[in-house]
Amino acid sequence: MTDEREEGTTVGVRALGGDAVLVGFVRALRAAGLEAGSERLHAFLRAVDELRAGMRADVYWAGRATLCGGHDDLERYERVFAAYFGARGGDTSRAVPAAAPPRPVLAGREAHGGAREPGEREPSGPPTATLASSAEVLRHRDVAALDPAERAQLHRLLVAFALRGQTRRSARRRPARRGDVDPRRTVRELLRRGGEPARLRRHARVHRPRRVVLLVDVSGSMAPYAEALLRFAHAAVRGGRTEVFTIGTRLTRVTRELAHRDPDLAMTALAAAVPDWRGGTRLGELLREFLNRWGQRGMARGAVVVLLSDGWERGDPELLGAQMRRLHALAHQVVWANPRKARPGYAPLAAGMAAALPSVDAFVEGHSLAALERLAAVVRGASSGAALEKGAQRA
Repeated sequence: MTDEREEGTTVGVRALGGDAVLVGFVRALRAAGLEAGSERLHAFLRAVDELRAGMRADVYWAGRATLCGGHDDLERYERVFAAYFGARGGDTSRAVPAAAPPRPVLAGREAHGGAREPGEREPSGPPTATLASSAEVLRHRDVAALDPAERAQLHRLLVAFALRGQTRRSARRRPARRGDVDPRRTVRELLRRGGEPARLRRHARVHRPRRVVLLVDVSGSMAPYAEALLRFAHAAVRGGRTEVFTIGTRLTRVTRELAHRDPDLAMTALAAAVPDWRGGTRLGELLREFLNRWGQRGMARGAVVVLLSDGWERGDPELLGAQMRRLHALAHQVVWANPRKARPGYAPLAAGMAAALPSVDAFVEGHSLAALERLAAVVRGASSGAALEKGAQRA
C-alpha cells in the first residue's frame, strides 16, 4: 500500500507541463550514455500515463523498465534519477539524507489542506514533479548565474555525463555471424574436423570510439564557467578515451588528476596541479605547445578535439590561426564550445575567436547543462550538422 500522506503531497508531473520534465529526464539519460531513442521515450511516456506520474517510485520503475537496454545501463540510470528527481532508486519510504548537498525545493500542495496531526511524520522527501521541474529549469540556466545550491545540483547532474567520440572502423576484426570469410579460422575448423565439410567462419571490423581531447580554458575571463567545465571533463575521463588539458598562461595535462572516481577529490587534485588559475590567455602559444609535444605525435590524429574557451587571446591572433589550421589538418573534427556565444547579440569579434573560427568544424554554446548535452551529441556525431553555425556567426 502506498502511504496516503505521501500521495497527498505529490503534484502530478503532467500538471506541471510534465511531458517537458520527462523528456528532460530522458535527455539527461542520453547525455549519460544510455541509448534512449524515440521508441523508448514514447514507451516511457505511455508507462507513466498508466501509472501515477507524481509518484517517485512509479516514475522510477516506468523508466527502468522502458529506458534501460541492459545491465550496463542500470548504474547510469540510478545516478541520473537520483540527481534529477532527488531520490535513490525507487525507494519512496526514505527521506533524502540530511547530509546531502542542498537543493532548491518548492512545497507541494496538501491534498486535504490543514496542518499535520501531532506525531504525523514528514512526507518522504520533496515531491517528484517539483524536483524534476527544478532540474529541467536548471538545465537551461547560465552557469555563471547559479547560486551555491543550484551549483551543487548541477554538479550532481554532471557526474552522470558521458562523452564518447564518433565511432570509427578499426583495423582489428572480431568473429561475427555476418561479414567476410575468415580464412584462418575456416582452415583451422576444417583441420579439426579432419577435412570434413564445415561452416565458413566469418569476421567483421571492430568499431571503436575516437579519442576525445578536451582543452579547457581556466583563465580569468572563464572563471565563472571553469569548475563546471572541469567537472564535465571529469565525467568524460571516467567514461572513455578522453585526454584533458588546461590552458591559460601554461599548458597542463590533467587527465591523471581527473581519473579519481570521486569528483571532489579530482577537483582538489586538479587545483594543486594547475598553477595558472584565473590568469591570462595565450591560446596560440599553448596550442602550438600541445601540437608539438602531444598532438603531432598521435594524440590529435583522427581524434575529436574540443576547445572550451571564450576565445580571448592576449598573444598574436595570427599565431592562433596558424596553429588551428595545423590542428584541423590532424584531427578528425575540431569543436569549439564558447560560453559567451549564448549571450544576445554575440558575434565572434574577439581577435582570437575570429582567427580560429575558419578552422572549426562545429561552433557551439557551452554556458549551461543543456548546452553541454548538445556538445556531447556533436562529439559523438549525433547532430554535428545542426551544430555547424559558423556561416551564421560570420554574417
